[in-house]
Amino acid sequence: MEFVSPTRPFKSVGGTRKFSDNRDARREFVYAGCMSSPTYMRAQTDGVLLSIKLQPRASANEIGEPLGGELRIKVTAPPVDSAANEALIELLAETLDCARGRVELVRGQTSRHKVVAIRGLTVEEALKKLSA
Repeated sequence: MEFVSPTRPFKSVGGTRKFSDNRDARREFVYAGCMSSPTYMRAQTDGVLLSIKLQPRASANEIGEPLGGELRIKVTAPPVDSAANEALIELLAETLDCARGRVELVRGQTSRHKVVAIRGLTVEEALKKLSA
């Protein structure tokens, strides 16, 4: 398997540039800890900040793939009376195996684009639990 750097998604073939279809190698490179952290995750002194794009009223609760600089998460709850926010906090607490009190919605109470703080976890621990 040929390795392609995640910062250079193109490879030269006979003088022409073609897009590399080697996405699995790049994904493994990112999650192996070779890079500092994904763009949707920032380390803090007391935990981790996650940038999230939330999709309410989905068919199932699930954590999806990163989309740009945000982690895509789907919840079945409607976006009414903070039900989707509560479902997001419950899903993250369950997935990351931490108490609900350690998961805090920092920004985006009425938006689909949210920032969530998770206290007491490192970036490596959070990546491992999110990818499992």
